[in-house]
Amino acid sequence: MAEESQNEPQHTPKDAVRVEPSIPKKKFLRILFSPILILGVIMGIVIWGGLNTAMEWTNRSEFCVSCHEMTIPYEELKKTVHYKNRSGTALNCSDCHVASSKTPSDYLYKSLQKIVAVRDVIGHMQGIVDTPEKFEAHRLVMAKRVWERMKERDSKECRNCHNFSNMDTEKQKSRSQIKHEEAQEDRLTCIECHKGIAHKSIHHLLEKEGVAKTEK
Repeated sequence: MAEESQNEPQHTPKDAVRVEPSIPKKKFLRILFSPILILGVIMGIVIWGGLNTAMEWTNRSEFCVSCHEMTIPYEELKKTVHYKNRSGTALNCSDCHVASSKTPSDYLYKSLQKIVAVRDVIGHMQGIVDTPEKFEAHRLVMAKRVWERMKERDSKECRNCHNFSNMDTEKQKSRSQIKHEEAQEDRLTCIECHKGIAHKSIHHLLEKEGVAKTEK
C-alpha cells in the first residue's frame, strides 16, 4: 500500500498560485547599468536639453529683430504699456507670439509655433516685408492671422498675466468694469476687444475693409 501511495500522481490544488521565478538581482543590476541604457539616457538628456536651449534662445526679442523688418513692430511695442510702465515689466516678442510652456500641451504648441515660424524666415529671404511700405501693405493680413490663433487658444498668451478672477475691479474705470463683466457673460476672449494693443493701431484698416465689403 505504501508503494501505491508513493506512485500515485500528485495533484496541484486549483487555487494554488504559481510563483514565477524573479529576475536575479545581479541580472537586474546588469540591465540597469548596461552601457546601451546609460548611453540612451545621456543622449536623451542631451537632445532634450539642446532642443529646450535652442527654443529659449530663439525666444529672445534680440533674435526676433535680427530680421530687420521685425524692428518695425518691435519699435511699436516699445511705445506701449506692455513694454514701459510704472512697474517696470516688459514683454518679449515670444510672450505674445509663442507664449510660455507651463504644461506639456503648451510645450507642444510652442514647438509647433517654431515650425510655423519657418514661414517668416522664408518671407524674410524673399523680401516680402523688408521695407516699411511692404510691411504696411501686409500688416492687416499678418495681424488677423495672429488674432485668429490667439482666439482659438482663448487668448492664453494674455491670460498668462491677466486673469478676470485676479482683477481688482474697484481700481478699474467704470467703462472697463462694464466691458469686463460683459466679456465674462458673453464668454469673449481678450483679443476680441484688445486688437492691436501692443502695436500700431490698425482699426482704420479694419474699417476700410468693412466698407469695401459692403460696397461689393
